[in-house]
Amino acid sequence: MTAQYIVNGLTMGLIYALIAIGYSLVFGILRMINMAHGAVYAFGAHMILMFVTWNLGAIPAVILSIILTGGLLVAYDRSILAILRKKKAPGIAALITTIGFSYILTNGLQIAFGTEIKSFPALLGDKMIQIGNVKFAFSQVYILVVSILLLVGLTLMINKTKIGLAMRAVEQNSRAADLMGINAKAVISVTFFLSGMSAVIAALLLASYYQTVYPTMGAMIGLKGFSASVLGGIGSLYGAAVGGIILGLAESLTVQFLSGAYRDAVAFILLFLILIIRPNGLFGKAKISKV
Repeated sequence: MTAQYIVNGLTMGLIYALIAIGYSLVFGILRMINMAHGAVYAFGAHMILMFVTWNLGAIPAVILSIILTGGLLVAYDRSILAILRKKKAPGIAALITTIGFSYILTNGLQIAFGTEIKSFPALLGDKMIQIGNVKFAFSQVYILVVSILLLVGLTLMINKTKIGLAMRAVEQNSRAADLMGINAKAVISVTFFLSGMSAVIAALLLASYYQTVYPTMGAMIGLKGFSASVLGGIGSLYGAAVGGIILGLAESLTVQFLSGAYRDAVAFILLFLILIIRPNGLFGKAKISKV
């Protein structure tokens, strides 16, 4: 049975990795933790469900949801967070703002879609395959393939493209990047859009796997995604991926050897341990401040 639990843990770990990437992208550019990311994940899931019920088809529904969710985050940054940056507000102000935005999103979903759990179509298929004693759902295979492709694609984009070079420049020094002709505002907008895209894809994969959605679905997974990003080293994409996989496997093996009642505690126990042993995470680097 251990192999089956490892497969299930890897599935959840890759979802946590996608959520963690959303945190790491924004933190890498702005050194800010977007605590609304879990609510954005829930928003993306409901947008997919809405567009699917309009009979637009699965692929158009996902594309429209990515555009709408990414656009929402860009608008949120331009209308609120950018003003805080311009006024040089302390970091805690932006953090509190993102927490408030998460509550606004969650309550908006409750008003628009109701508070009850809703059925989500199995867009990735619900058939099962078996290899030896291990059973795979088609949706688990899709989660594996899509997650790896997205992780590799984002890594290549940041390391091999001009927009990735601009993102790294803004991360190092946004004022110097502006002086060198890089549009820092546009780079930040692209970063928020990519963060929203990763949340929508994670919502598609997990909602299709469990076939349910509800307005508060992003609360716990958002915290676990944050734990995964800190575990791997927040700001590092491959660190977020490794942290998510470790967290998913740890949860699944906890269910096997202890009890499902302790599953949610594992994420925070690991977070506490890594903060004590290695505060910068597995792949994080200490930032040197020059004065």
